[in-house]
Amino acid sequence: MTQIKIIIVDDHFVVRSGLVASLELEDDLRVVAEADSGEGIIALYDSHRPDIVLLDLQLPGTNGIEVCRNLRSARPIANVLIFSTFARDDEIAAALAAGALGYLPKSASRAELLKAIHAVASGKRHLTADIEAQLAKRQALPEITAREREILVRITKGMANKEIAADLGIAEDTVKRHVSSILDKLQVNDRAQATAEGIRRGLVST
Repeated sequence: MTQIKIIIVDDHFVVRSGLVASLELEDDLRVVAEADSGEGIIALYDSHRPDIVLLDLQLPGTNGIEVCRNLRSARPIANVLIFSTFARDDEIAAALAAGALGYLPKSASRAELLKAIHAVASGKRHLTADIEAQLAKRQALPEITAREREILVRITKGMANKEIAADLGIAEDTVKRHVSSILDKLQVNDRAQATAEGIRRGLVST
């Protein structure tokens, strides 16, 4: 039987240990290496030549998206599955743009994880139905402009239109027009909802 060789990159020892124990119950899966950061990922990849790299996003030092981008740039044949607690729209889109073939939340079932591993190890893209829908909705929505993002950041900080206008050196009426556009594009009714939706989409950070 041909085994799928796996490298796990996750900074939590308990998570790695649990994954190893669970995955190696399958006769066709073998964890060949573990790492708690993305440092030295290319050398690790070259040493073990895995069929798939199971990669967390939140890592010390270089984050998972950059690790994925660096690995895929150096080794285009590398198959990467992001396995992360975080599933914000912008992070998913960035991970796929960096070359990941799949993105799976850690809340996924074991069956879903096994399905994703088999798909990505064979070079196929894998996303759950809800993440596919999430990305489709993101693509269908009008883009927030750079100026609107600047204003949204300040809305998130609780700044009033007059304060935003002074901070950015623009007219208050201009700010009002931008705020109206932001609410419309985010499909929300007020500034509090805009803040929550902006954070959910990764347009602003907390």
